[in-house]
Amino acid sequence: MAEFIHLHNHSHYSLLDGAATVDSLINAAIENKMPAVALTDHGVMFGTVEFFKKAKSAGLKPIIGCEFYIVTYGSRFDKVVDSKRVKEGKGRGIYQHLVLLAKNLEGYRNLSKLSTLSHLEGFYYKPRIDLELLRKYSSGLIALSACPAGVVASEIVDGKTDLAFKTAKIYKEIFKDDFYLELQDHGLEKEKPILENMPRIAKELGIKLVATNDIHYIKARHAIAHNVLLLIPEASGSSPVDYKQLKYKTDQLYFKSTDEMCLLFKDFPEAIKSTLEICAKIENFSILPSEPYLPKFVIPADSGADTFDDYLDKLAFEGLQKKYKTVTAEIEQRLKHELSVIKEMKYSGYFLVVQDFINEARRMGILVGPGRGSAAGSLVSYALGIIGIDPLKYDLLFERFLNPDRVSMPDIDVDFADDKRDLVIKYVKDKYGEKAVAQIITFGTLSSKAVLKDVGRVLGIELSLIESITKLIPSIQGKVLDLDEALTTVPDLKWVKESKDPKIKELIEISLVLQGMNRNASMHASGVVIAPGDISDYVPLYATPQSQPMTQFYMNDLESVGLLKMDFLGLRTLTIIDNALKLIRDNHGVEIDINSIPEDDQKVFELFQKGNTTGIFQFESTGMQESLRKLKPSSINELVAMNALYRPGPMEMIDNFIKQKQGVQKIQYLHPKLEPILKETYGVIVYQEQVMKITSEIAGFTLAKADIMRRAMGKKDKDLMAKQKDEFIDGAVKKGFTKKIAGDIFDMVEKFASYGFNKSHSVAYAVIAYKTAYLKTYYPAEYLSAMMSAEIGDTDYIVQLIEDARRLGIKVLPPDVNESVVNFAVTKNGIRFGLSAIKNVGVGAVENIIKARKNKNFTNIFDFCSRVDLRTVNKKTLEGLTMAGALDSFTGHRAQIFETIEKAIQFGQKQQSYESRGQSTLFATDRVKETAIEYPALPEVEPWSEIDKLTNEKKVLGFYVSGHPLSKYELEATAFSTVNFNESIDVRNGAPIKACGIISAIKKTVDRNGKMMAFVTLENFSGKGEVIVFSKIYEKVAPLLQLDAILMVIGRADTAGDRIKILADEFIPIEQARERFTKTVIISIDANKAEKNVVDKLQKILEKHKGKCSVLVEVNGLEESSPQVFRIDNRFRVAPTDDFFENIYGMFGKGSIRISG
Repeated sequence: MAEFIHLHNHSHYSLLDGAATVDSLINAAIENKMPAVALTDHGVMFGTVEFFKKAKSAGLKPIIGCEFYIVTYGSRFDKVVDSKRVKEGKGRGIYQHLVLLAKNLEGYRNLSKLSTLSHLEGFYYKPRIDLELLRKYSSGLIALSACPAGVVASEIVDGKTDLAFKTAKIYKEIFKDDFYLELQDHGLEKEKPILENMPRIAKELGIKLVATNDIHYIKARHAIAHNVLLLIPEASGSSPVDYKQLKYKTDQLYFKSTDEMCLLFKDFPEAIKSTLEICAKIENFSILPSEPYLPKFVIPADSGADTFDDYLDKLAFEGLQKKYKTVTAEIEQRLKHELSVIKEMKYSGYFLVVQDFINEARRMGILVGPGRGSAAGSLVSYALGIIGIDPLKYDLLFERFLNPDRVSMPDIDVDFADDKRDLVIKYVKDKYGEKAVAQIITFGTLSSKAVLKDVGRVLGIELSLIESITKLIPSIQGKVLDLDEALTTVPDLKWVKESKDPKIKELIEISLVLQGMNRNASMHASGVVIAPGDISDYVPLYATPQSQPMTQFYMNDLESVGLLKMDFLGLRTLTIIDNALKLIRDNHGVEIDINSIPEDDQKVFELFQKGNTTGIFQFESTGMQESLRKLKPSSINELVAMNALYRPGPMEMIDNFIKQKQGVQKIQYLHPKLEPILKETYGVIVYQEQVMKITSEIAGFTLAKADIMRRAMGKKDKDLMAKQKDEFIDGAVKKGFTKKIAGDIFDMVEKFASYGFNKSHSVAYAVIAYKTAYLKTYYPAEYLSAMMSAEIGDTDYIVQLIEDARRLGIKVLPPDVNESVVNFAVTKNGIRFGLSAIKNVGVGAVENIIKARKNKNFTNIFDFCSRVDLRTVNKKTLEGLTMAGALDSFTGHRAQIFETIEKAIQFGQKQQSYESRGQSTLFATDRVKETAIEYPALPEVEPWSEIDKLTNEKKVLGFYVSGHPLSKYELEATAFSTVNFNESIDVRNGAPIKACGIISAIKKTVDRNGKMMAFVTLENFSGKGEVIVFSKIYEKVAPLLQLDAILMVIGRADTAGDRIKILADEFIPIEQARERFTKTVIISIDANKAEKNVVDKLQKILEKHKGKCSVLVEVNGLEESSPQVFRIDNRFRVAPTDDFFENIYGMFGKGSIRISG
């Protein structure tokens, strides 16, 4: 029989405080043969659902609780520390602790309500309740007086025993026999007076004692790891932290055994017994409803429908008639089947809610995505307008979306233009009530990489050493590998695993304890939940002074407690499409219905075939571009397949897919029955839906059962898979297949099941990609302009877009106060920079500038300052505009304008002052005669140098506009760089590599041997890249590593991260690169423009500049369509000097030389 139960326990949901997971807490209770365990996190109920489900599953009684912060003497609305109140002995000023446990369902609901109100009304440092709330919501709750910071104990600690008595009486009055005084003994000095006085208070007031341990971690050996967790927020890395000095002054906050607790409280056996008494008071109730709580959707009175089912039928059949010219019996049967499943699962209300806000969004002119996820496989969704993809056209499966054999809430995720997503949420709040709608919480966790960085910072380990470990931890299918698995499976981490360095050993030991725990809470980017009424009646809410209210339960837990959740996703691509359509309408007078464009336009597919997909949704990585050039897709179905294949895992199948499409490799099927299923993907299993179809066709499974098998395969459960294989083979044999063929097909399917992608999702996103490609094909300037406006915060990406525009022959013009608007815009000359792209230039300032120039352009800085609102367009704004080149159309150069800003502001203020008083202007007798205004002269100052000009542009724009510091060395950068910093990794790790660029950042640090090393950011035409300079190399090259230095780095590729990094072996000044690496000079000649004696003149130049480089002459303009290349005799090898280049440029013009290494 059980003797003791832990009732005061903190998990990692007590963020950066508890170092115990829910699993470890439950496992500890089982190991100690305890029949129940409580969860009482600080001020929150984040882990309640996980705890409840897992405890029940393990055969334990879950005791749901929370350690609240309470204001005993005062109000939850008090937002100041009342020192007078403290002095008078009326509480601790801000809050005390109180543990509350739910006895029954009413108590659980009251616990939730208290937690909600503590965040929404009582937050001050912590979420707080007060006695007013406690009296209102005390029913069904058991109260424990908590730790030394508790409601009674804290008064004893402060030496106010009388006040402790008074406080205990208050809580006794509220909770009667359900109030217990806690005894804790962690060996702390402040606990001694509590252990002495609490029994006396209990006896005099007739209150029972209860023994608890303030559990924050499971094992005694985890005390240091827990202390490190506490120190994460305050460890900066710049100063050492004494992490072995325990913040909580004790190492006893672990899950003690029954024997340990009984021995610790041998003098208080009744306090041990009380834990069992409290457990017995806890009723066997469930927080998981049998049916979901759906919003109160109102059926229109004129619909003729009485129920959700009837109204769904009506809308679906009406919608079907609009979607198809002819509704065949097959289409109608599919719709009826889906409707029967939806109604059987009682989800009609869900579909009505979703179709309502999606169709309302369209009525508001908000662009809605064609679909996302498995919902695109539903004909009902298509008929209702929820999705824009015909599931029959793309052969999508309803069972992948909604499966009657796998009861779970439907999951319809919706993409909206991200700049208008909030309008849809507002509509939902207006329709169902502000209190019925909330956004959803999410948790940032200590992944293997994150925990190493946080723990390393607390331990004072150099960041360079930490990063040398984290960079070696790979991601598998988008998930970072766990530390323990990485140490076991990654050979390059062997040195870490076997290290004798005590710091590294401790780093790993502590990180393994803390890995996977929650680090912070934030609002989910898209999750929204809708309840039938006030959402706090169904789930506790969380908020801080900086955040909106959100649910305390995350996505999956909300579904478990029966609430309707959905994803309102803001997709920037839809905003880009929407803005591009507006630009097209404004510039060309063309109204395009993007949902009605032809889906077989070969010009659009040519863009994909050439890999010109910069800016194309989901298809713009360089690796994808290369695959597209090989595949040469000619249909949306092939885009669907490529989108599904181009991800970790199935990527290895891309070559087979391409070769089999092109007939280079023969398509082989294990059985003819597989051909109809795999024909569209040239014999390669690409989609999860194909796995389901094969299982259904070969083994006779229903599609619903096939979906369950697909999921089991994805989880790689060996025991389950063995059972599934037997069932598969039995079913196949019954259908006439041999055991061998059935086994071979199962093995093939199992291999690809975990890699297979959701076809429904891939179709939806391929359709969006096609739409973006259509716009780029026919309206490239408008599309790229919309892209640039949307991505203005990502300077590296803007550089790529500008390069892409120039490649397409579209000029990207610098900002200009006489032409630019807020965002990027298309003019007759190209794409003009938006003024809001400039640092310190806000939207309000831009709008004012546009308004001021409405009737006339600005002519100079004084005219400008006379006409704009100088409260909005201030000195900082003017400096930014000048540095960006936005005032280049004014009289004077940038240096003159910059020096004049203060004087111009004063001039403008005086002008506006006279204007506002209705007087004549300062210099003109006739106000109409503006030409008579005399503007001050600009100062005589030297123009900025080219490098200063470019540097200033970068300061305020994030990149260079009018040129590039590397332009002078474009030949070298183009010829010798073997890497594009914006490309995905397609070189082997350790491969030799070269790059030219300008140093834009240097971070110097000390390596684990105490030697100086550096991380250098090298920037060139392709973007930015990181160069790692280890100490041995740093010693040699340190003098060269200066900001704005233009260098060539020679080194090796480091492909451990998302982008290529360079491990430097050598740096050389760029000026030396041409002489050292040039092997061949290519001279380009236009035959139509060449002089008659060109050969003689060229020969003389070659003879004058003898060297080691061979010469090729490329002649354009001959009768042949392609240039003709001639190799010059080796007698005329040259030296690639500046003088030689100037001679060639003098004869044939700039750009007539290329070099190669």
